[in-house]
Amino acid sequence: AKSFEISDDATEFVFHLREGMKWSDGEPFTADDVLFYFVDDLSNTDRNPTFPKRYRDPANDENMTVEKLDDYSFKATFQSAYGLFIQMLAGPGALDWTVRPKHYLSQFHPEYADADELQAAIEAADFANWWELYADRADWQNPECPHIWAWLPTRVPPDVPVVCQRNPYYWKVDPEGNQLPYIDDLRFDIVENADLLNMKAVAGEIDCQFRHLMWTNYPLFVENAEQGDYRVFRWTLAEGSNFTLLPNYSSPDPVLRELNRTRDFRIALSHGINRDDLNELAYQGFGTVRQASVVPECPYYKEEHAQLYAEYDPDKANELLDGIGLAERDAEGFRLRPDGEPLTISIEYAPVFGPWRDCVQMVTEQWQAIGIRAVPKEEDRTLYYQRAWERDMGVWAMDRCFTPVVLPQWFMPWAGGQEIAHTWWTWYQTVGEQGEEPPAEVKEQYALFDQIKGTAPAELPALAETLFENAARECWVIGTVGVLPHVGIVKNNFRNVPESAISDILQMTPGNTNVEQYFWKA
Repeated sequence: AKSFEISDDATEFVFHLREGMKWSDGEPFTADDVLFYFVDDLSNTDRNPTFPKRYRDPANDENMTVEKLDDYSFKATFQSAYGLFIQMLAGPGALDWTVRPKHYLSQFHPEYADADELQAAIEAADFANWWELYADRADWQNPECPHIWAWLPTRVPPDVPVVCQRNPYYWKVDPEGNQLPYIDDLRFDIVENADLLNMKAVAGEIDCQFRHLMWTNYPLFVENAEQGDYRVFRWTLAEGSNFTLLPNYSSPDPVLRELNRTRDFRIALSHGINRDDLNELAYQGFGTVRQASVVPECPYYKEEHAQLYAEYDPDKANELLDGIGLAERDAEGFRLRPDGEPLTISIEYAPVFGPWRDCVQMVTEQWQAIGIRAVPKEEDRTLYYQRAWERDMGVWAMDRCFTPVVLPQWFMPWAGGQEIAHTWWTWYQTVGEQGEEPPAEVKEQYALFDQIKGTAPAELPALAETLFENAARECWVIGTVGVLPHVGIVKNNFRNVPESAISDILQMTPGNTNVEQYFWKA
């Protein structure tokens, strides 16, 4: 959108699109495409059985309505104030607004397509129904689907390398009027694991890379920079904690589920971690010892939150564990569960965004001092996601900590790929119709988030502070080491990459660095 207006009561949002903007096949991008997404895609119960919570009224949970005003203007309306709506549209939650070209996808939708032709297409593609075919054609890996992106996928997985080519109808120009993007073609090599990626970076075989580069290789990067003809960058990761322990509050094991839900149990586990050792040995001193908390650049940062329960104190941990009924131990000194069975916690992780293999091993050894038997269980990322509902405890990086009120998933029990409470989150998402009613402190946090979404800007800070205060006190996730740099490798002839930037999914990094203006210097 080129501009927007918000009503005084924050219930109506009018957006104005850029006249002349086109999809990558040359067709106009208009309000009809936005309406197609909201009316025919998002509101279709076959396609989306549950209307997304972010597009529902914060007060009464009614669905947002969208109205076309003219070819290049539309209005989104809520029944009550939704002050956070504009911020939510600036992040990943709004990506689908601009990837549903009506002129292309309507041929796979029963509202527009000939029934016989659609059925024939469904069968030819070996799908069982129209919405599976529609989803397949709307997927980014379908090169036929038009986009408004700077580059378009022309070679997609499982073919490698992945190749994207410039969009001839891309809607941006630089200050001198030159058509963007500057780069004609992008190639993404797919490698088997992060270790191989890091070795390619050390060898100078990559033009620009930040994702999955490891701090442990930082000395190698610096040492080989001249020979590899590259620069070593350090962006600011918006991670409150890289290695973050995620207790499963919906564990199928009723005893472990109840323990995970016990606040003193979580606090004891936190006091049983020697974060200084993790930082020095696993992170080579690059990080800051801290609890799961927002980063210092965030306006809601408080040092006391970052340090709460973060002190290594085995005596305090043992006292807390004894106090909640875990005083009995086996012959090896490990604690017994309240049902008399050995207490064993399986820590599942996929080693994708940090030295988590080393961290898990160190924590399992440290917890022995407080009588906790923990077992590391390494998995690939796909399996890790699949086991989200089943595991005892998971590991992930606590990102989204620079602008967290947009999606404060780390500050309340939630569900998703790294979920910790799918039964409670389902209850929240369905307004109590499904799932399991959570305890009072969790319901309070959910209600507070709804209140934050609907508040006026002047009232937001006080509510946000309460949200983060609650999260710090409850210790729903256990942080260890954070505020780490995002190490990047950039070839010397690859230019316009900023030397400093906030790196986070909510900033859509590297999208927040104007990648369409990156270029190779001759």
